[in-house]
Amino acid sequence: MKQAKVPSEAEFKRLVAATGMGKYAARNRVAVMLSYYGGMRVGEIAALTWADVVDREGRVRDLIQLRAETTKTDESRAIYVSDRLRKELDRYVNSHAEQPAVDQPFLLTQQRTCFSANTLCQLFGRFYRDAGIDGGSSHSGRRWFITRLAHSGVSPKVIMTLAGHKNLTTTQRYIDCTPEMMKAAVEVL
Repeated sequence: MKQAKVPSEAEFKRLVAATGMGKYAARNRVAVMLSYYGGMRVGEIAALTWADVVDREGRVRDLIQLRAETTKTDESRAIYVSDRLRKELDRYVNSHAEQPAVDQPFLLTQQRTCFSANTLCQLFGRFYRDAGIDGGSSHSGRRWFITRLAHSGVSPKVIMTLAGHKNLTTTQRYIDCTPEMMKAAVEVL
């Protein structure tokens, strides 16, 4: 089975630019950022509520706790909110004139209903087509997240835990390797 493409820096910038346009730009951009900077699966993003992301005062949480029933493994897991992800989440939260009820979906469709994983997956596909990126899918962000952590020297156990994987071999399959990375690796010798 062919894996989702891990976009290059230039492709990622095109993706962010493409999602940052149009009526639903704030929603679309934050969905992409949750995938890329949170390493979240599309089903996990679709299942988020306002209470998962913001506290009672309307501030973005330091930690998004995914409920077991919303994860692929049926186990709760934590999404640590980096400064970059916080900036994007703050932008989205502040784009709402009034904060929705805490039990409301964090992301809404055009019909003002919650996304299904499939519908959000299709939307991600459109983002990649609009950005002119062949091979991109809703899983590209997770692969980018895991690959970036691995190439930054983060412990495999930490990456596995952040990704919500039970086995290290699963995590290893997500890591992308390009000719540029291989060239840089041998240059350290």
